[in-house]
Amino acid sequence: MTNQEALEKRRTFGIISHPDAGKTTLTEKLLLFGGAIQTAGAVKNNKIKKTATSDFMEIEKQRGISVATSVMAFEYENKQINILDTPGHKDFAEDTFRTLTAVDSVILVIDCANGVEEQTKKLMEVCRMRKTPVIIFVNKMDRDGKDPFELLDELEQTLNLKVRPLTWPIGMGDRFQGVYNIYQKSLNLFSANKTKIASDLVSILDIQDEVLTEIIGLKPAEELRDELETIEGVYDAFNRETYLSGDVAPVFFGSAVNNFGVQELLDTFCEISPSPRGRESDKRMVEPTDANFSGFVFKIHANLDPKHRDRIAFLRVVSGKFERNTFYHHVRLHKKLKFANPTSFMAQDKSVIDEAYPGDVVGLYDTGNFKIGDTMTEGEIMMYKGIPSFSPEIFQELENLDPLKSKQLEKGIRQLIDEGVAQLFVQQPGNRKIVGTVGQLQFEVINYRLIHEYGANCRFVPRNYFKACWITSNDKIQLESFRRAKANYLAVDKDDNLVFLAETIFLLSMAEQDYPEITFHKSSEFMLEL
Repeated sequence: MTNQEALEKRRTFGIISHPDAGKTTLTEKLLLFGGAIQTAGAVKNNKIKKTATSDFMEIEKQRGISVATSVMAFEYENKQINILDTPGHKDFAEDTFRTLTAVDSVILVIDCANGVEEQTKKLMEVCRMRKTPVIIFVNKMDRDGKDPFELLDELEQTLNLKVRPLTWPIGMGDRFQGVYNIYQKSLNLFSANKTKIASDLVSILDIQDEVLTEIIGLKPAEELRDELETIEGVYDAFNRETYLSGDVAPVFFGSAVNNFGVQELLDTFCEISPSPRGRESDKRMVEPTDANFSGFVFKIHANLDPKHRDRIAFLRVVSGKFERNTFYHHVRLHKKLKFANPTSFMAQDKSVIDEAYPGDVVGLYDTGNFKIGDTMTEGEIMMYKGIPSFSPEIFQELENLDPLKSKQLEKGIRQLIDEGVAQLFVQQPGNRKIVGTVGQLQFEVINYRLIHEYGANCRFVPRNYFKACWITSNDKIQLESFRRAKANYLAVDKDDNLVFLAETIFLLSMAEQDYPEITFHKSSEFMLEL
């Protein structure tokens, strides 16, 4: 297969949503329609042991939420589909933001009853900033919710984005019968079956056809005709170019749990979504058609398989062709690395691959060589841009409750910090470990994983810090004076960069005023420029 053929075949996208909008359920159903799994069950359904769902960490199954990005690949209609299912919970927004750097388009899941929620707005801001094409799936239409036209208005106003419905629901809640595919001019009626595909597709080229009335009834048929007429009068005709430029979002309606509207979404996505796109590096724009291999690490996950204590770096291929057992240049470390067992993923199932193309996500077994944002190339010295970095908002000290397990605790917290879910600041004397996150739930997850994956008995104790600031200065005398005066509030991060832990906004502003030759960085992104 040539690189061009591989490019045209691939579609790499992320699924994003507010918590509980049905994102993980939709992911499962896409896998079901794609033939990647034979039956689908809810995250907590323990009866279906062998189902490859995207929530594979034990704590995710218990809480019914996604806290780590999952990567899944399958073939559908001669397309290689790569799905990146992201955390919906706001405490894990960092992981989602980083994942958005690795996708070429996005499916945004909306709950028809709740509409646009706060987390949805933040995620869409990132998509708009990157001009990422977005398809919207309005979920849970089998329940009573907001009027579809009201939802469309809300989407446009709150997300500052034009929309264009490509399917339309027939009724809602108890009256929901299925969807009319405006794009393909067909009616799709599904049996409410949560685990198997059962569909009844009827081609209706003319909505005035009496066949429509016979199938769904007189009143629903009249309502559908009136609503479709309104759509054609209010919304511009769908144009793929405006979608690809991120200016218009096609909208689909359905019920993921009952398989309503999912196939329309998948079929249209395969037809209109973008093939792999290029990425900006610090030297130039790198196109997927470039001959030489390059890619970047956007996620690291320890203990994907707890039995084997493996650590995997997720690399997005940007250009060229990645090949197994071939030496590539690690730009930050200035060293050559080769990989004997690069993997692709179907949730927790992994398989070794011999090659990968732009758009693919490759799992690289890692012994500590990688950090998030690292670039691999065939020799070119460049770094990809745009891996977000965030300043912590909550700080807690990690206490060891079993001195005999100190090594396990040290290894565990270092590996979990490398995944990017939190930041670690070490204070001396005493080797005190202060962990900073953007949400409380992250502490619960880290504590759970340290205990269950590393056998390290520990707890978190709240600490009152306002902000962690990385400090740099060309004035060595003033920097040394600052270190002596603020010794009790200084720490180093996992890369040994000096950090000032300010207890209040007042104390931070006083430090900035008293030490004008020192720069107090509010995020760690300054390190990308060093």
